Amino acid sequence: MNMQYLGSLMQGLWNTVLLSVLTFLFGGLLGLLIALCRISPSARVAGATSLYIQFMQGMPLLVLMGLCFYGPSLLGFQSVNPLVAATLAMTLYAASYLGEIWRGCLQSVPKAQWEAAECLGFSRWQRMRLVVLPQGLRIATPPTVGFMVQIVKNTSVASLVVGFAELSYNAKVLNNTTFQPFIYFGLAGLLYFSVCYPLSRQARKLERKLNVSRR
Repeated sequence: MNMQYLGSLMQGLWNTVLLSVLTFLFGGLLGLLIALCRISPSARVAGATSLYIQFMQGMPLLVLMGLCFYGPSLLGFQSVNPLVAATLAMTLYAASYLGEIWRGCLQSVPKAQWEAAECLGFSRWQRMRLVVLPQGLRIATPPTVGFMVQIVKNTSVASLVVGFAELSYNAKVLNNTTFQPFIYFGLAGLLYFSVCYPLSRQARKLERKLNVSRR
């Protein structure tokens, strides 16, 4: 096998990992904000974030990618870098799911814990920071790690719209050059597996360690 072709696959893998990390970083921050807004005592705040989640989860990621990439140009702004457009689209997409995952985990903290913190005179922020968040995020760890696998696989959509040269895109280019789909798509599949399988194993390991299902 041509080492230059193998280097192209490895560059694609690096771009896939980069996009995945950026998505989880920014999507996690936005998702945490959404989760907190979803359990807000304000009906307007909770309702607005609920609409955001329904809208984002109801929109195909492919369409969202297109809006983030072509939208600014149609409005007269400068064209967006493919990595920036892909990160923005996947951040908005991932945040809607992470927000719901974490909202459910926060609300699964026993009501007695909330009431005990209130009896101690904690403010709402202190209750959340000192009592609820540590317990809720502990419960959320296994499904969060599991969702990271979906983020890695969904990066393949970026090449279809914004032309970001991630792993599947580079595999397709090499296939078009060499007409050896089994080799290059097979190697791409193995590289995806090498990233996703450890994450899946880690999610199951954390689930057993935290014993969430029995709590």
